[in-house]
Amino acid sequence: MREPSRRQVLRLGGAFGLLTAAGLTTAAALSRRPAVTGAELRSAVPLPPPFRLPLPLPRVLRPVSPGRYEITQRVADIEILPGIPTPMWTYDGTFPGPTIESRRGRPITVTHRNELPVPTVVHLHGGRTPAGSDGYPTDLVLPAGWTADHHTMPDPRAVRTRLTRGYTFPLDQRPALLWYHDHRMDFTAPALWRGLAGLHIVRDDAEEALGLPSGARELPLLIADRAFAADGSLDYPSLDGTLRDRPGVRESFRGGVLGDVILVNGVPWPVHEVDAARYRLRVLNASNARHYELEAVTDDQRRLPLVQVGADQGLLAAPVTHATLPIGPAERYDVVVDFADVPVGGRVRLLNRLGTGRTAEVLAFRVARRARDDSRVPAVLSADLPSWDRPVRVRDFSFRTGRTAGGHGWLVDGRPFDPARTDVTVSFGDVEVWRLVADVHHPVHLHLAGFRVLSRGGRPPLPHDAGLKDTVSLRPGEAAEIITRFDGYRGRYLFHCHNAEHEDMGMMANLDIT
Repeated sequence: MREPSRRQVLRLGGAFGLLTAAGLTTAAALSRRPAVTGAELRSAVPLPPPFRLPLPLPRVLRPVSPGRYEITQRVADIEILPGIPTPMWTYDGTFPGPTIESRRGRPITVTHRNELPVPTVVHLHGGRTPAGSDGYPTDLVLPAGWTADHHTMPDPRAVRTRLTRGYTFPLDQRPALLWYHDHRMDFTAPALWRGLAGLHIVRDDAEEALGLPSGARELPLLIADRAFAADGSLDYPSLDGTLRDRPGVRESFRGGVLGDVILVNGVPWPVHEVDAARYRLRVLNASNARHYELEAVTDDQRRLPLVQVGADQGLLAAPVTHATLPIGPAERYDVVVDFADVPVGGRVRLLNRLGTGRTAEVLAFRVARRARDDSRVPAVLSADLPSWDRPVRVRDFSFRTGRTAGGHGWLVDGRPFDPARTDVTVSFGDVEVWRLVADVHHPVHLHLAGFRVLSRGGRPPLPHDAGLKDTVSLRPGEAAEIITRFDGYRGRYLFHCHNAEHEDMGMMANLDIT
């Protein structure tokens, strides 16, 4: 493909800066400040002080019968800011949606009913899921009264249902923290921003026998940034606030939408009372575009080690200890933090080194009491990580900005997403190495298949790349190599950037497994 001329420089606005259509950044600051790949909205309502509101834990969804769950997608008023109702799009009336707890190898079916004003699609992120239940962006669940006249891209393979759809998940996969979210074509970002996200935890006997912190000392933490309008509603720069016809965001937010309020499990800057013991923090970055670099700091400025025991696709082979831990959109990390040396009454703050002002704060833990702790972090966590070798081919993919029919967009190998086009075909069972190249920050997600990171910039992977992943956060100008085996299911899947605004503006490609 011929390289574009220098005349095709695009302005994407805000802190995003100038990029050539080939995708090479001219803003060296992006390398130092990954959180600014995008522009930040400022809330127009008074915000609560940090570390005053208690951390809630999402409720666990009960099955309606063995292996069968039901969720209704509906509008609900949620009190995120104290005393102010915020209309949100929800799974079962809560944000985050209810957590689904399942067992490895025990299939379940989740039936979603769409009572929202627009079509929806549900994707179980990180799931080894048959194509018919993976949540392809045009496999819509249509609300009552929706007609074909509304915005959608032509797709002869789309499967659409009205009002309800059952998604079947075999769960033939390693225990891990997964999450489910809307994946509708061109409107994933605003739907996610409005609240369509929830956790799904897969467990098995072997993991439970390790002795890691559990029960009340296992904390799921869904971290997301948002911004609020003067009336308490969520602010978002959509071109079409109804999310019915015209996709996209205002020009200055094309690099990604950032909020100035950090929510954990739907609460701004919460605090959680803990024992002086080990806790397992199961962290998801559910933000549209914001990157974090987390550190745990006591009030006397001591850093507590973050002992990583798991990644996107489950347990590591052995623990990895970090002083700080970067986490891009859609990435998950399981870390153990030991509060034993913090005095009763002491506080530990989880901070974001990439934030400024209020976005540098995430949540706090207050040590309430001494307590017995029988948990441990074994030196060997898992022996079932795949060790692929002998790839049958190597492929190269670029993730860069460029022009689309609608103007500025985000492209995979120079092309915007088209559901009617096959981009990559692989044979079932093949092992492949993919080389991914980015212009700015792109958290690249591969559906169905977990992978290992082999290298970054021609060097060994970073410590936080350990284990089996499904999302790798590429830094500006970086090339990374991943290896995977396509042995889940046959059918049509996706790979894409999980900066949700980039995804909606074309940075997605089709993957057919035959």
